[in-house]
Amino acid sequence: MQASVLPRAVAAATATASSLGLSVDDAIVLHDSNKLTLRLLPCDVLARVALAADQVARFEVDLAQRLAEAGCPVAVLDPRVKPRVHRHDGFVITLWTYYEPAGPRQIAPADYAHALRRLHAGMRQLHVPAPHFTDRVAQAQHLVASRDRTPALTGADRELLGGTLRNLREVIGERAGPDQLLHGEPHPGNLLTTANGPLFIDLETCCRGPVEFDLAHAPEDVGDHYPGVDQELLRACRLLVLAMITTWRWERDDQLPDGRRLGTEWLGEIRARTHPRGDVENTRPAPSQG
Repeated sequence: MQASVLPRAVAAATATASSLGLSVDDAIVLHDSNKLTLRLLPCDVLARVALAADQVARFEVDLAQRLAEAGCPVAVLDPRVKPRVHRHDGFVITLWTYYEPAGPRQIAPADYAHALRRLHAGMRQLHVPAPHFTDRVAQAQHLVASRDRTPALTGADRELLGGTLRNLREVIGERAGPDQLLHGEPHPGNLLTTANGPLFIDLETCCRGPVEFDLAHAPEDVGDHYPGVDQELLRACRLLVLAMITTWRWERDDQLPDGRRLGTEWLGEIRARTHPRGDVENTRPAPSQG
């Protein structure tokens, strides 16, 4: 979130929580990118704040409730207030349960895979509208093609990203099995270690596609503990995800700290892992998106 609006976003979150009867004396920034995540004290609420024009908070709130009711491993909204999206001063605010970290920060691959399987099982029972993963690939392709939105990309790098996205979209589309509802970005940054076990957060990225697309965001060993995985498809999805998140880092308005350095580093990884015809070189997973 841009530094110029950060104080207003914090004030919107604290004012909203206070108006609902929650005690707020302090706000600790836990994560700041396109959306701001705060820990409000002493009420101990996790507040997520986004500009009203750039959010799908209603979808995330509804989906989180339905998944929690189905017994899926997801973070839940704070039970002290009504489960709804709050608006204040041009921002939307959602209030969630804050979970104290419990146990090792790095979740064992088998536990990671088990949590993701439970999430996928619950998602298969839901019928909710969600974009297809290829829609997100198309968004990345549009960014690569737009010199106005990715002005710092060189011609060779633009050709590399565009070709990788195009080729892998075709390969995955031809090989993938049945689609289902997916988390969309279940990377380690979106999986909490809690006393209740691993819990997924940030459901606004949900999309439809093969489970291998979700597994491509997880550490490499997780795929070894998820039964029935098409390993060749998973390798293709890993490189596709890497190309997508590399594209986001070159967008003119990207707000991820150190994003341009990461974009340069990941371009090198794509080049090293891609044959001239676009085949996948190795099985290394895509890096976390931050």
